[in-house]
Amino acid sequence: MKAGNQYSRTKNQWLILLAALVAVVYVSTFFRYRIDLTAEKRFSLNTSTKKLLNDVDTTINITVFLTGDLPADYKKLSIATNDLLNEFRDLSNNNIRFHFEKPGEHLPDSQRLNLYDSLQRLGVVFEQSSDIATGNEKAVQQLIIPSAIIQYGNYRPVAVDLRSSRTVFKNYNVVDEDPQPDKEATLNAAEALLEYKFANAIDKLTRKQIPTIAYCIGNGEAGPQYVNDLIQNLRNDYNLALFDLKQAYPNPELINTLLIVKPTIPFTDEDKLKLDQYVMHGGKIIWCIDKLYAELDSLMRSQADFVAFDRNLNIDDLLFRYGVRINGNLVQDLNCSKIPLVTGYNADGSPRMQRFPWPYYPFLSSPNNNIVSRNLDRVLSIFPSSIDTIKAPGITKTILLSTDTSSRLISSPAMVSINKIMDDISTENFASYNEHYIPVAVLLEGKFNSLYANRLTQSTKDSVSKALNKPFAPVNTNPTQQIVMSDADIVTNAISSTTGPLPMGELPYENYRFANREFFLNCIDYLTSTSGVFESRNKDFTLRLLDRKKVEAQKMAWQLINIAIPIALIIIFGFIYQWRRKNRFGV
Repeated sequence: MKAGNQYSRTKNQWLILLAALVAVVYVSTFFRYRIDLTAEKRFSLNTSTKKLLNDVDTTINITVFLTGDLPADYKKLSIATNDLLNEFRDLSNNNIRFHFEKPGEHLPDSQRLNLYDSLQRLGVVFEQSSDIATGNEKAVQQLIIPSAIIQYGNYRPVAVDLRSSRTVFKNYNVVDEDPQPDKEATLNAAEALLEYKFANAIDKLTRKQIPTIAYCIGNGEAGPQYVNDLIQNLRNDYNLALFDLKQAYPNPELINTLLIVKPTIPFTDEDKLKLDQYVMHGGKIIWCIDKLYAELDSLMRSQADFVAFDRNLNIDDLLFRYGVRINGNLVQDLNCSKIPLVTGYNADGSPRMQRFPWPYYPFLSSPNNNIVSRNLDRVLSIFPSSIDTIKAPGITKTILLSTDTSSRLISSPAMVSINKIMDDISTENFASYNEHYIPVAVLLEGKFNSLYANRLTQSTKDSVSKALNKPFAPVNTNPTQQIVMSDADIVTNAISSTTGPLPMGELPYENYRFANREFFLNCIDYLTSTSGVFESRNKDFTLRLLDRKKVEAQKMAWQLINIAIPIALIIIFGFIYQWRRKNRFGV
C-alpha cells in the first residue's frame, strides 16, 4: 500500500510539472523577448525603427519576391528578410503583414512578361544568376527577383531593392588588374541595410508632411536634361520645386533643402546674401560645385589638349565662412573609371575602340563610418577638385567622400591631354600618386556665422528684414546642416546619343551604374528626415565565411562527424541502457 501511495505521489508530481510546463509555454506566446549576443548587435533594431513600428496604426502589406529555389547566398538573404519582417510584424501589433511569392509563377509566358514589365516600372529589380554546381561544368541560368513591394492605403506602392547598395571587391592591383566582386561580402552588406531600407520606405509612406526640395536657378545651373535622373527620383518622394534666386529670398519654412547644382554664372553679393540668410534661419543647402571648367565633351570633340580654368563663381568667401574651401585644382587617382578611345580602324573603315583608365574620373568612397555614405558602392566623379576644411567656430565637419590611396593633385591652370593618358598611369609615374584620401564631399553641421554679420548698414538690414518678414540674423537661430561637393557631376547624368539621359552615375559605353544616385538620395534623406530611422544605416555585419577549399577537402570527415557519429552514439547508448536494465532487473 505504501509503495502504491509513493507511485501515485510521483505520478501526480510529474503531471503537475507537465501542466506547469504547458502553462509556461502558453503564457510565453503572449510575450516576445530575445537576447542579442552578437558583437555587432545583428538582431537588434534601432530605437527609431521601433518607435516607427509602434506608431503604425494602419495595415501595411509587404510582398517579397525573393523566394523559391535560390542559390545559397540569396537564400541566406531571403531568410534574413523573413526574420526581420517577423520582428516588424510583432512590433507593429500585426499592422505590418507580409508574404513571399514568386510573381506570375502559374501564368502563361505572355502574361508573366507583362506582369514583369509592370513590376519593373514600379522599381522592382530582376537579376540573372549563372551558377555552376560543384563538380559540374554546366552553368544554370536562373531569374532572381531580389525585391519587395510595400503597399499602404491608396498610395503608389514602393519597391525595395534587397540587394546591397555597395559592391565589395576583392583585393586587386589598381594599375594592372580589373576589380573582381566579392559576392559573399556584397550580400552580407545587403543584410546590414535591410532594416534601413524597409524602415525608410515605411516612414516615407506613412509620414504626415512631405518635405519640399527646391532646385535653385538663376546662375546658369545644369539644365533639365542633365539632371533628369535627379528630378525623376526626387519627385517620387518629395515636393520638388524650382526657385529663382534672382526673384526672391528663399524661405526655410517653405523650402526644407535648397539644391545648387553646377552653376556657371558668378554669384552677386545680393545672391550670396539671400543664401546666407536662408542658412542663418535654419535652411539647408547641398552645394554641387564645379570650380574649374573641365568637360570631357570638349576634349573628345577636339581630340587635343585643353586648359582647365577657374569659373570665378564668387562664392569662395561664403563657403570659407561656413568652414570649407574648394581648391582650384583637379584630382587624379589610379582607382578610376575608363573611357573609350579610338586606337585604329578596321578593314571596313569602322573605328576600333579600346577603353583606357582615365585618372580624372576617380572613384570615391567613404573614408570613415559616417552615416551618409557608409555601406555604399563606389561613387563616380568627373574632374573633381579637392576640398579643405577650415576652422569655423561651432561647426562639425565630416568627410563624406574621398579618393583612394593613390591620388595626386594637378594645380590650376591644369593642362588636360588625352594623348598623355598612358603616361599618366604608367608604372614609372606611379610614385607621383602619393596623396591619400583627398576629400571631395563634406558635411557641415552646427550654428553657422553670417558672412555679412558686420558688413551691412542698418538700412540694408532693414530692407533684408522686410523681404524676409524676419529680422536679419548674424548667426544661426537653430543648428542646421550643409553638404558641399567639389564635383557637380556626382549628381548630374550623362546623355547618350541613342537612348537619351542615362541614370546618375553611369557613363556611355560603360554597362555599370555607380552609387551616385544612392549617395545623393542619402544626402537628401539625412538633411530632411526627422524620424531618426536614418541611424539604422550604421549597422555593419561581421562576415564570418567558411574556407571553401577546406570545406571541399574535409567534406567527408565533417559529414561523418555531423551524421554518422551522433547515430553511432545513440546506438551505443541504447546497447548500454539495455545491458544495464538486463543486469539490474534480469529482463
